[in-house]
Amino acid sequence: MRKPSRQHTSSKFTPHYRIAIGVIGSAILAVFIYFGILRQPPAAAQDYPIQGFDVSHHQGEIQWHKISPQKYAFVYLKATEGGDFKDRKFQHNWLKARERGFLVGAYHFYRLCRDGTIQAENFIATVPKKTDSLPPVIDLEYDSNCINTYSKEQLLHQIQIMHDALYQHYEKQPIFYVSKAFYNMVLTESFKQTPLWVREYQGKPQLAGQPKWLFWQHTNQGQIKGIHSPVDLNVFYGNSKQWQRFLTDNAIQPARLELSQKK
Repeated sequence: MRKPSRQHTSSKFTPHYRIAIGVIGSAILAVFIYFGILRQPPAAAQDYPIQGFDVSHHQGEIQWHKISPQKYAFVYLKATEGGDFKDRKFQHNWLKARERGFLVGAYHFYRLCRDGTIQAENFIATVPKKTDSLPPVIDLEYDSNCINTYSKEQLLHQIQIMHDALYQHYEKQPIFYVSKAFYNMVLTESFKQTPLWVREYQGKPQLAGQPKWLFWQHTNQGQIKGIHSPVDLNVFYGNSKQWQRFLTDNAIQPARLELSQKK
């Protein structure tokens, strides 16, 4: 037997009725989000278009010719640590990365038990002064072997000494690389004009006082063709136009930018 055909019935929801339901639903959703009943997903590193990475001798021999300057806009290299340590791969990486067309900067791992003058001298003696290089970075983290050498006030003073020495020599505002714990316990309310590069692997950086950050190191397990071991990946807080403004503010020459885009 043939099944009886279904009779067509008009929907009881008119277009105006559907619009009203949509507006009410959106309003309820907004209220839920506002009061935390529903939470919007946190910003991910992929939301930031300007990407980069940082390396040291721990990454071994890097095949720079396999890494694209178009994909990674910036590279930071470990140069020095404390008062006398120099990364054995720094000079090689510095030359090869620049030859490849990368925008390159250098960082210093700050030892909490050494004075700022000696550490600044170590960095300045190692890292060339180039107008097209990125600003110098001071890596500030807890060191259990040095934690009781200085009081907090004394430590801040020594950091200030190194900060000022690098600023004067390179004529660029230094950047502080910080862990969340170190910033919250030592740097809060200090160095408010110093840009921050934050290490945070559990989501978008959230520091005491909600300061703005410049760079975000979002993982230490990145994979890059040409580097055989895991690598730190970073993003810049801003879009392409803001990145260009940052470079201009730091006297990065336009010719250098064109070179990095062509290679």
